[in-house]
Amino acid sequence: MDFKSGFIALTGSPNVGKSTLLNALIGTKIAIVSKKPQTTRNRITGVLTGADYQMVFMDTPGLQSPKNKLGEFMLKTAEQTAREVDAVLFVADAKVGVREKDEAALSRLAASEVPLVIALNKIDAVDEARIEEQEKILEKYGEKVFRISAAERLGLAGLIEHLKCYLIEGPMYYPADMVTDQPERVLAAEFIREKALKSIGKEIPHGIGVVVEKIEREAGKNITHIDAVIYCEKDSHKGIIIGAGGRMLKKIASAARADMQLLFGEKVFLQVWVKVKPDWRNKLLVLRSLGYDERQ
Repeated sequence: MDFKSGFIALTGSPNVGKSTLLNALIGTKIAIVSKKPQTTRNRITGVLTGADYQMVFMDTPGLQSPKNKLGEFMLKTAEQTAREVDAVLFVADAKVGVREKDEAALSRLAASEVPLVIALNKIDAVDEARIEEQEKILEKYGEKVFRISAAERLGLAGLIEHLKCYLIEGPMYYPADMVTDQPERVLAAEFIREKALKSIGKEIPHGIGVVVEKIEREAGKNITHIDAVIYCEKDSHKGIIIGAGGRMLKKIASAARADMQLLFGEKVFLQVWVKVKPDWRNKLLVLRSLGYDERQ
């Protein structure tokens, strides 16, 4: 039996459900999900392995004009990923519809030599007429538009079967039981950031970054200790994140710890602090300390 493998980029505008789709495709949670756009900041790698194939998915930041140094890093990451893969999976939002910026991105992708596959997401939230309307627009750029709902896991089997067409005979890049190449520090930090966005997103949409300063395992025990810091830009933001009597911070940490325990398969003791770094999204040294690097 010939084994096939390949790399596939997930791209599209912010908040169309790329991270939800990645988690659904590989069957477990590795990418954070939030109703806020621009949740994904780095390339998150997800691995789907079958009996005779392996797909390596790259979940990229949403495509939009950058407003700061962090935004520039995110856009560069998305564009670079789309050039380095065997196929690009563009995700559109059936609820929002295909916008001018979506068509601009699709035009660029369709003009490249990389095969383009299009998925129309959130079909469970709109009627048939709306779906057909969006399909007609999207069909101009791709040979086939797949109707899916990542949240409800609708249409994924057909999408996966089609993506196999772009795999080539090659090695198994990752062990069969491996679902991501992201270090535990990165995953832990992303889980904390996701819970913070969900809890205080209205007050502080994206002015937070998370660094995991320590991960230690107790010898001979299935227990991990994690220390992390949430960085924000203002003292007023710090107060919101901590909350009255520390209740908001406890809520964030508790929810993040639950996700960590599920993915890591062990008991996690998590401690989280909050510190202020004014205007950190425009300071390159701070961005590098948080894991973002414009030199990549």
